[in-house]
Amino acid sequence: MSRTEANSQQTHATACILCSRNCGISITTEGDRFTKIKGDKAHPMTEGYICQKAARLEHYQEHADRLSHPLKRQADGSHQPISWDQALTEIAEQLLSIRDQHGGDAFAFVGGGGQGNHLGGAYGQQLRLAMKSRYVYSALAQEKTQDFWVNGRLFGDQRCHITEDVEHSDYVLFIGCNPFQSHGIPNARDTLKELKKDPSRTMVVVDPRRSETAKMADVHLQVKPGTDAFLMSSILAIIVQEGLHDQAFLNQHCTGFSALEQELLAIPVEDYVRQTDLALEQVQQVARGFAQAERGCVRIDLGIQQTLNTTLNSYLEKMLYVVTGNFGRQGVNNLHSFLIPLLGNSDERAEAKGKHIQRTAHHKMIPIAGLYPPNILPDEIEHSGDDRIRAVWVDSANPLMTYADTPAYERAFSKLELLVVVDVAYTETARLAHYVLPAASQFEKFEATGFNLEFPKNFFHLRHPINKPYAECLPEPEIYTRLLEKMKLIPTRFPILERIAKNEPELTSYQVYLASLMATLKLNKQWMRYAPSILYRTLGAALPNDSAAAAVLLPLAIQYASKHSEAVQRAGISGNKVTLGPNLFRKILASKSGMVMSQHRYEDVWSLIKNKDGKIHLAIEEMLSDLSALKTNTPAASDRPFILMAGERRSYNANQIYRDPKWRKVDKDGSLRMHPEDAQQLMVDSGDSVIVQSDRGELSVVVEVDDSVRTGMVTLPHGYGMQYDGDERQGPAVNLLTAADHCDPFSKVPYHKYVPVTLLKQVS
Repeated sequence: MSRTEANSQQTHATACILCSRNCGISITTEGDRFTKIKGDKAHPMTEGYICQKAARLEHYQEHADRLSHPLKRQADGSHQPISWDQALTEIAEQLLSIRDQHGGDAFAFVGGGGQGNHLGGAYGQQLRLAMKSRYVYSALAQEKTQDFWVNGRLFGDQRCHITEDVEHSDYVLFIGCNPFQSHGIPNARDTLKELKKDPSRTMVVVDPRRSETAKMADVHLQVKPGTDAFLMSSILAIIVQEGLHDQAFLNQHCTGFSALEQELLAIPVEDYVRQTDLALEQVQQVARGFAQAERGCVRIDLGIQQTLNTTLNSYLEKMLYVVTGNFGRQGVNNLHSFLIPLLGNSDERAEAKGKHIQRTAHHKMIPIAGLYPPNILPDEIEHSGDDRIRAVWVDSANPLMTYADTPAYERAFSKLELLVVVDVAYTETARLAHYVLPAASQFEKFEATGFNLEFPKNFFHLRHPINKPYAECLPEPEIYTRLLEKMKLIPTRFPILERIAKNEPELTSYQVYLASLMATLKLNKQWMRYAPSILYRTLGAALPNDSAAAAVLLPLAIQYASKHSEAVQRAGISGNKVTLGPNLFRKILASKSGMVMSQHRYEDVWSLIKNKDGKIHLAIEEMLSDLSALKTNTPAASDRPFILMAGERRSYNANQIYRDPKWRKVDKDGSLRMHPEDAQQLMVDSGDSVIVQSDRGELSVVVEVDDSVRTGMVTLPHGYGMQYDGDERQGPAVNLLTAADHCDPFSKVPYHKYVPVTLLKQVS
């Protein structure tokens, strides 16, 4: 793939796009090529930290699967390049036809935003509104919606989200996570090293595998897969039965503790601990140590979110820090503010209040945080009624590889009347699409992440482009704005707004422009839902350095500064009620390495709770019922002798953003980790092949004998299985093994960390 070369070197401040941390990095280029990647010391949060995955980002930027032109599927299934004008004209006509004939529920938006690609997501949601659809199917809804639901019940809004101050904590519980590989906490490896070397601090890891983080821990609870709820409820029961809970905190800041206390007092601790395969004394040690710590915090992740009792797990892990009073101060768990709203708030109790809830046609599923779970999408497409989904728009996602039950997605997507994919790469999902639209890479456009999860100090980083868009690729704001124009939903010009934006002096507070925008939208109410594209075409054209995509941040900055004015001013942003938001916006535009946007006080956490009484509501009826039922709720017996943890994070796997397998320095096969005793019984060794069979399918994999896993447990990584450059699959396509119906019955979050499997030695 040819690139323009230049002799001059340039260094650019930007950020990694591989996980939610989005660490600041510095990229040196020669022409269009990345020649050096290192941590950006000027980044206000990560201060030069970088991991080995970020250092290989040239493999994301340049590879054989990069898209260069819009593509249209031909009768024989192949794709041929077409012009942007033809692609968007034909797509617009088909979308409008489907909407007008079958209504908005015939359309679903899948993905949107990608990892750290969230400015584009703000523009993409305009299409869902244009189609009058409510359906957004997102990766967050196969990982976190049970957590959002619990947050809504506890704190009064599903957008309330917890962060953890690991850096200042005396006693840290890492449950179902491996920050050494998955990060998720600031400067993970440095933070873990500081924890490990300080004798006054304690690190406890709960993980069925002796992970890299577990090897650094003071205590490793190598819990039996699927028994996390038994362990956490045992810890809580020990705390409450021994009177170690913080009654003063609970009286002041919570309601409903007595109902929870009644359940915890009735728990037979020894029986529950026996379920986990752990020693009672060890569990008691952790319970007492955490309860008595001055500053304790809990960090969790997919290990307890994609396994049995997932919703109850989300409730119990929060009770660990609430019951002990480890909330709302330094070194503990806190809520946080956010600039880009990644979630909505769905009231699943609306029906009980006499309000109507629109459910999906087939599964009758309600949204959580405005999202629907990918596990149900194939059924909603293949639904026999007229109200089935007929058109799907996929943005920055690859459902065939990242959602459970790949064959179901292949079958369902082949039945769609229209499938459009917007992506950087020619993915497995793109190969099924009727139209493929090439997006600029994340280093070829202005972009930002909404994963700003810090408290009390929070930050924002508007990443500036490093290269120009490759070939005919376009940034998402341009793609969606052109499409809305083709659909005749907005005009191509807004002369008055354009003139005001251009002529308004730089140092004003955008008041004339904003007043004109509101007047325009008031006169043309049908344009209200397309405000991001109107901002993009008008204000965006007047912003410096071709930063039009960032125009949507102006109203968000004004809103943020209005909500958190004192915190914004503490961060060094000056201004009054009128000027503070615009000044924050200007600082965002100017700060190439990112900037601190707010500095809260710890007592501000209580203002982030949305319950009218400002308290945490502990008595969630459904969770107390599930907790009570746990006494008789042991994992169902299976005739498959192994439990597969599907989707393990390792040194050289990431999300589907890396397609070229050459980026991996180790573990090129994505091997199946297996305990030596299990390997001996199967008479296999490292490098041998086995067949993994689940209730859904089977897969041939390479074995790695590894005593870090428990007997009876095996692991496979995610991020493999792509057909790079038209070649055969590279490593295990793990979602050939995962079934859509193997999931939480309420949220439909898949049990990827608890997949019963059989292993068969493969004879060559």
